[in-house]
Amino acid sequence: MYGGGVTDTHSSPGADGVQGLDPQQLGTYFALMEATSVLHHAVEEQLRAEGDLSYVQFQLLARLADANGQLTMTQLADGVVYSRSGLTYQAGLLEKGGLITRGPSPDDDRATAVTITGEGRSLLARVLPGHIQVVRRLLLAPLAGDDLGRLGDIMTRVRDHMRTQPPRSAAPRKRGG
Repeated sequence: MYGGGVTDTHSSPGADGVQGLDPQQLGTYFALMEATSVLHHAVEEQLRAEGDLSYVQFQLLARLADANGQLTMTQLADGVVYSRSGLTYQAGLLEKGGLITRGPSPDDDRATAVTITGEGRSLLARVLPGHIQVVRRLLLAPLAGDDLGRLGDIMTRVRDHMRTQPPRSAAPRKRGG
């Protein structure tokens, strides 16, 4: 998967023609993935305990609130890394709970507009302080000096590079066969 061996330090490509990761690259990758997993797990636990929300549901509510209350399903899909069917399912749960409404977009009759409700804003306001505490404790606490600025610059550059690919909502749907 990572070359000749997990910690392959050889610069020559493996049998599959892919050059392995050097120890620094591999260590950075593993540290990022582990930190992301630990943070995601803690955030999920906090959101479930305080609001009976999944992280995806929280993201949808937060993005809607940040966008002055309304976005299309396509805009939400482009901002949240989640499958179309999964996003539709999560939006359905939020709508059933009275946290959002869905209806025809006034600007595009092919689009579905999603609007956060007052109840959705209230729930978001209730879970946000705990969410901020988890983020501060796990992500921000170990950073000192200008670490935050450097990490933000690096992660913005990585995210922007990853986002050069077409958004998931623009990808063709796979057909069952």
